[in-house]
Amino acid sequence: MALSEQTLPAQFRAAVSDGTRPIAPDASRRVVRLVGYFRLLAALVLLAVSLAAADVPLLAERWPALFRAVAAAYAALAAGLLLYQKRYPIPGPYRVPFLLTLDIVAVSVLLHTGGGVTSGIGGLLVVFVGAAALTLPGRHAFLAAALATIAVLGEQLLAFSQGFGDTNDFIASGLLGTIVFAIAAAAFPLAHRLEESEALAHQRGIDLANLAQLNEYIIQNLRESIVVVDADNVVRLMNQPAAEQLGYRLRVAGQPLRRVSAELERLLDDWRRGTEHGAQLPSFTSADGSTQINTYIAPLEGRPDGPVLVFLEDAGVLAEKVQQSKLAALGRLTASIAHEVRNPVGAMSHAGQLLEESPAIGAEERRLLQIIRTNSRRVSEIVDNILQLSRREASKPELLSLAAWTRGFVTEFTSTMELFEGQVAALTSEDVEVRMDPGHLHQVVWNLCENAVKYASEAAGGISVEISWGRMPGSRRPYLEIADRGPGIHEAMQDRVFEPFATGPSGGTGLGLFISRELCECNRAALLYEARKGGGSVFRIVFADPARWGA
Repeated sequence: MALSEQTLPAQFRAAVSDGTRPIAPDASRRVVRLVGYFRLLAALVLLAVSLAAADVPLLAERWPALFRAVAAAYAALAAGLLLYQKRYPIPGPYRVPFLLTLDIVAVSVLLHTGGGVTSGIGGLLVVFVGAAALTLPGRHAFLAAALATIAVLGEQLLAFSQGFGDTNDFIASGLLGTIVFAIAAAAFPLAHRLEESEALAHQRGIDLANLAQLNEYIIQNLRESIVVVDADNVVRLMNQPAAEQLGYRLRVAGQPLRRVSAELERLLDDWRRGTEHGAQLPSFTSADGSTQINTYIAPLEGRPDGPVLVFLEDAGVLAEKVQQSKLAALGRLTASIAHEVRNPVGAMSHAGQLLEESPAIGAEERRLLQIIRTNSRRVSEIVDNILQLSRREASKPELLSLAAWTRGFVTEFTSTMELFEGQVAALTSEDVEVRMDPGHLHQVVWNLCENAVKYASEAAGGISVEISWGRMPGSRRPYLEIADRGPGIHEAMQDRVFEPFATGPSGGTGLGLFISRELCECNRAALLYEARKGGGSVFRIVFADPARWGA
């Protein structure tokens, strides 16, 4: 299907108005350059033949010296034009007509000083006019053919008047002019098809460039973190989420993987060697040290030693989805627990209290009643925690100063728990701002401090709870730490400390830390645990940086 002028790019439509071939600028440049080389070669060949056959002229020159001078000048001019075209490759609207005029004049002069139409030099006009017809509009191409024909016939008329040749040469000149017109007519549809092909190729190039930009935009804005690594462990592509997880802000494409993430390169090398089997690799810590990253590998060529596509997944996000599923299940159980468990437990506890008031029971019966009362209270606490979790409202974060907030909290907690001054202390003096729901932060820190006081009072050495805050060394994210010198958490329980209903030898409902972590995560914070050197526990709340994430 032919392309209309309205479908062409702007630079092609503009070219229509200045009289040049509009649709094939690249092809026009190639044709002009090729004709330039042919012009130089033709002039040099004519000069060389004339010099080599000086004794017996092969071209039957009428004026050999003048012929050689014209051929030499034509060759020098052709070389100069080639240098000019190399420096200015884009032809202007008048370059092709100028070059064609020059060729017609030069060939006519060479034809007249040489052997005339019988020498065959006039055949060069067929090439020059045919090439011009590929780059000029149709009417201009026929005008060029007419001028070339007139030049050939004019040269023959002049030669005949000077006594060179005979009347039969006019027939050869006419045939040459006819051939020139035929070549111009044949080049016109070819040029038209070339126009369409060039315009179509240009449009396809634009479409491919747009498609490449669209693909790049989609990849860069995917939520999934993607890294493409070639067989030499060189990063070929990495989108923005992956760069943020790996802590790399510079240009990544073309960088060795070890410079971007040495840990990821180690895992990939193990996978290539077959040390790690399957598509999922062991997780590793993110660049800011706040999350674990799960790694999945997909070979692009079906073999481990070729390029691979690496997917990075925030383990915290996956855990959050799992926890949301657990919360949904807990929410569905809440109503039945409230009706089916709480009321019977309340009735048993009340019956036990009434029975304890009876003067007829002995010491052994009172011990059994104490067991009933203790476990009834524990079941009631579990029900209350589950109800509290299911009724949790959406987070309403505010900008808080940790220095002022922590000192106020320490005063309130010490007074409420009737502790001595210094048993719960705020250690840091610098101020750090965080963004979190004040009620959620109060509930989390109160629960952590209450656990620290409870278990520290059961151990020797007394109560000592230290609260400190600051910024993480690598990511500069703000944090709040609650450290104690209690018995700590048993090593076997450390991996499950935030799971619901995970309890140790000391008992408890196993929901306090679970709820605390849920409250942190809904405020884009992380609650972490580590054993304290010298004994005790450290719970660290790592907040989202308000300067980076905003409200």
